[in-house]
Amino acid sequence: MPKITIDGRQVEVEVGATILDAAEKLGIAIPTMCHLKGHEATTSCMVCVVKVAGMASLVPACGTPVRDGMQVESESTPVLEARKAALELLLSDHIGDCVGPCQMGCPARMDIPRMIRQIAAGQLEDAIATIKRDIPLPATLGRICPAPCEKVCRRRQHDDAVSICLLKRHVADVDLQSSTPYCPTVSPKQNKRVAIVGAGPAGLSAAYYLQQEGFDCTVFDEHEEPGGMLRYAVTERVLPREVLDAEIAQIARLGVTFKLRTRVGTAILLEEIREQFGAVFLATGELKAHDADALGIETSPDGVKVDAKTGATSISSVFAGGDVVRKRRLAVRAVADGKEAAESIRQFLSGHKVVGPARLFNSRMGKLDGQEMELFLRSASRQPRTTPFRPLDGFTRDEARAEALRCLRCDCVKSDSCLLRRHAQTYDARQSRYKAERGRFVQETRHPEIVYEPGKCIDCGICIQIASSHGEKLGLAFVGRGFDVRVAVPFGESLAEGLKVAAAECVKACPTGAMAFKR
Repeated sequence: MPKITIDGRQVEVEVGATILDAAEKLGIAIPTMCHLKGHEATTSCMVCVVKVAGMASLVPACGTPVRDGMQVESESTPVLEARKAALELLLSDHIGDCVGPCQMGCPARMDIPRMIRQIAAGQLEDAIATIKRDIPLPATLGRICPAPCEKVCRRRQHDDAVSICLLKRHVADVDLQSSTPYCPTVSPKQNKRVAIVGAGPAGLSAAYYLQQEGFDCTVFDEHEEPGGMLRYAVTERVLPREVLDAEIAQIARLGVTFKLRTRVGTAILLEEIREQFGAVFLATGELKAHDADALGIETSPDGVKVDAKTGATSISSVFAGGDVVRKRRLAVRAVADGKEAAESIRQFLSGHKVVGPARLFNSRMGKLDGQEMELFLRSASRQPRTTPFRPLDGFTRDEARAEALRCLRCDCVKSDSCLLRRHAQTYDARQSRYKAERGRFVQETRHPEIVYEPGKCIDCGICIQIASSHGEKLGLAFVGRGFDVRVAVPFGESLAEGLKVAAAECVKACPTGAMAFKR
């Protein structure tokens, strides 16, 4: 049997095996997009290229047979650069969003499309869990947030944005009024404590997520009650105190301790807190005169100076976020800062490299034209924006469902499993590197089970092989020429005619969101 060396490691494989087979035997991960075990290698995406000693060009690992004595490089700089370039070429004509524009517009990156679908389906218990993965104070923010998510809602290009904030508020209000409000799972105790200085939106958010991770949190605040600017800068008419108190109570329920009427820097020094706790999160709100001197911390013209990715300050074990860092006074941004800082602090206390929260790759389609908008409207209610019958009370269940049905559902169905997105993230690929005029968004929905979006297809041919192996009468084929080639059903027939038995397997094997099950 032939022996091959990959990245200095030797392995013996069967005759006829490929470089990809050998790498898998060694546990070396080589990215692939157009390869499916049991099917012929198409070598079309060129994401799996490697360098073979003695060969002038890089070769695709999935389709290159092993020869005895081969010396292969899978992680050298030229290989990595070539893979990145291949991904950027695929992205240059990719037509679709990984996540909805609303989610990108939300500072907390809440999965708004998922929440809306759950509301439309009447699944409010699932919806509150979706919301609280990213926002611990939804009933509060649902009343005061300026809704940056609605400003970028794609429905706005047609008539009016979906009323996202009121939908979020509705779910949160229903939950708070229930006999058993939502409570997330709390991990076992980590025997490490975190001090949070400031009980405003940033501090409350950090406490909520850190306590879930098993880190005991103590929140210090100079006021008599927690809430920060939510309590002392927002009127009772806009934000009823019973709503704020109820949401803070849900955070305390996780085991968070509040130490009120305690001003850090005077009543207790920051250095003393550092000695007692494994990490500190500063969320005091905008710095007042001499605060920086009292805390002994480095500042910038806007506030406490931090690492933009991690929230780390110049003092070891001390992180900061919210208005103490920037003069923005946006509660949802402060909540997002608290959540992001909680991840950095988790990494720090767990002994991992502190890199902050993951920044996922996102493809963006941009503005739609009229015909493209009509495609999205086919699956949405044509009704105008819903106005609550009693504005002070928010939506009723029926009003919330009617508004949720207006959502265009423009996020990708397979955003969590798309290989193009995953590899683009790994290789730091840029969608804009190879500029090209965006193609037209097209959606084939005549199949009873699946939807096909050619603009997301990378022409890997996997679905063509699957259809053929299942004996589909028409199946799929490459049609067109040159840059216009695409996967389609022969003779202009519909997808329903081409895929009568193989549809589910085609969806499962599709490396992008080009083929997906209907929601």
